[in-house]
Amino acid sequence: MSRIAVVVKGYPRLSETFIAQEMLGLEKRGIELLIVALRKPYDPYIHELHRQISAEILYLPEYVKDDPARVARAKSWARKQPTYADARKLFEIDFRNQPNADRRRRWAQGCVFAHELPQDISWIYTHYLHTPCSAARYAAHLSGRKWSFSAHAKDIWTSPEWDLKTKINDADWGVTCTRVNAEYLGELAKKPGKVELLYHGLDFSGFPEPAATDPMRAGDADPVRLVSVGRAVEKKGYDDLLHALASLPQDLNWQFTHIGGGDLSEALKTMARSLGLADRITWRGAQPREEVIAACRQSDLFILPSKLAKSGDRDGLPNVLMEAQSMGLCCLSTRVSAIPELILEDETGVLVDPGAPEQLAKALETLAKNPRLRRDLGLAAAKRVRTHFSTDPGLDRLAAKFRKVV
Repeated sequence: MSRIAVVVKGYPRLSETFIAQEMLGLEKRGIELLIVALRKPYDPYIHELHRQISAEILYLPEYVKDDPARVARAKSWARKQPTYADARKLFEIDFRNQPNADRRRRWAQGCVFAHELPQDISWIYTHYLHTPCSAARYAAHLSGRKWSFSAHAKDIWTSPEWDLKTKINDADWGVTCTRVNAEYLGELAKKPGKVELLYHGLDFSGFPEPAATDPMRAGDADPVRLVSVGRAVEKKGYDDLLHALASLPQDLNWQFTHIGGGDLSEALKTMARSLGLADRITWRGAQPREEVIAACRQSDLFILPSKLAKSGDRDGLPNVLMEAQSMGLCCLSTRVSAIPELILEDETGVLVDPGAPEQLAKALETLAKNPRLRRDLGLAAAKRVRTHFSTDPGLDRLAAKFRKVV
């Protein structure tokens, strides 16, 4: 049987459990994979999911300077291929629109990818429409293979329209994980139905059912335990959360735990100290999924204050919200992107406007003081997410597409 080449930016990554979940689900459905990564991992841990994936991994050089001899061999091979002229023309058109070193790097990675691609690879499937897709597209044309994509969040909303149109219309098909994404990308496609909505969903087998009883902490004697899991980057809105926490009543007893790495980690810690919150916040950094589950089980309220970054970057449908809801943990988040597709406002959670710390603080205070409300919202959320957001339907559809070509 032939294999599918699955292209990712880096592998394994703690923040991309949905991709690991998809890979494992495809393997369990009999689809054999080759993982092609544009860079090696930086995270200090891996998830148990990654240990279960058996696919071989091909790491491309992250930069040409990392292995110039390897890149030179690949480019020499590429120039001898009958597909070279057409593939090179695609790159040159792209380069005119984006004349920089990054675009040259994607061409180099595409050449290495095509040169080293095993003969049993029958299809190329790339996660994200930005840099991984560029390298994958060049490799597909150089190697004479068809390709498809899965689009998510940053790759859509920070990519120029010309680049999205070029890739969408060149691919055989595409899927994306939110209705908002599907509507936008569908408008850019020449062919109706080119981009399908396919929720990643969640494999609930690793997540405990909601607890039979719930601690009645209300912020008086015992602190209400707040938790959030997400990278310390602008679009996650943790600066808004810190301002909201600082404006809570002084007599409200709370403790907040943050899990996740990110470029803004130190800046957020500094902000917390300046706001007088340092002794109430625990910064745990990046953690494996097992630790995330344990932290959620010990908490009363999950908070994800997502917003639009200045670059246009935004969340899609954050897995961490599905994970928290599946365990019956009440969630407070924002009306951004596809989050309202997951959280039914005041039915399965609470939503506020993005970038509105005052609204966030008001909702926080209400939920912190009302354990029964948290409990009711959490149980309703667990029932809905486990019914409507299972990973199996999406994986079955994806596997059916790949069975036609392997």
